[in-house]
Amino acid sequence: MTPKISIITISFNSEKTIEETIKSVVSQNYDNLEYVIIDGGSTDRTLEIVEKYRDKIATVVSEPDKGISDAFNKGIKHATGEIIGIINSDDVLLPDALQAVAAAYEPGVSVYRGNVLIWDNDTKITAYPSMKFPLHTFKKRIVCHQGTFITKEAYEKYNGYKVHFRYMMDAELLVRLYEGGEKFKYVPADLAMFRIGGVTSSSFLKKTDEIERFFRENGAGWLYAKTHVLLFIITNSILTVVRAIGLANFAKKIKFRLCR
Repeated sequence: MTPKISIITISFNSEKTIEETIKSVVSQNYDNLEYVIIDGGSTDRTLEIVEKYRDKIATVVSEPDKGISDAFNKGIKHATGEIIGIINSDDVLLPDALQAVAAAYEPGVSVYRGNVLIWDNDTKITAYPSMKFPLHTFKKRIVCHQGTFITKEAYEKYNGYKVHFRYMMDAELLVRLYEGGEKFKYVPADLAMFRIGGVTSSSFLKKTDEIERFFRENGAGWLYAKTHVLLFIITNSILTVVRAIGLANFAKKIKFRLCR
């Protein structure tokens, strides 16, 4: 079976990277592909670049949004595929990725997760996806939404991403899906390349409020949530020190360790 796969790219002033992203999607050797681009109202050359490939893109929307989660949800609303993947405007879908996802497709599976290459100027690391996202250990899990494909049905059932989350929307959704009993399946292939940067690489201190809110909204008590925030701060403080003494690559390997 060759399911229809929708790929969503969200962008905002992404003229430096979006063309590589678009090429990686439209060059996929997979016929049953739908491509959706959701732009936040770019003022640079982003839309000019998108227009070059307009005949290969099913939907282009450019308008202000309420943040990344809102843009994701807009893309999901427009997508009509059985399976939906999200490749941001500074990431790359690897060759034959969609064929690998389609080969793994089976009724009853809501989430398909494959390997993601973590890349920057210094190092390349392969992040192997976690298949379990219980609430109490979610911070030990590899998220990397670029290698995650979720069915349209599951997105609709769980109401997509929570708009008030700016940093942890993907982890939060995976926990809800897992705790809700949805089936996860590993795709044994390298599916995407994720460039280190953007909001996911912002100062970890900016994320502490979201972590506490995440736990509380998913049923955890106040003390439990505060304890996990403290553990998050301690862990990331140690990684910051490791980077500061010249062991940045080692820190990255710890952060993106294999964890299933």
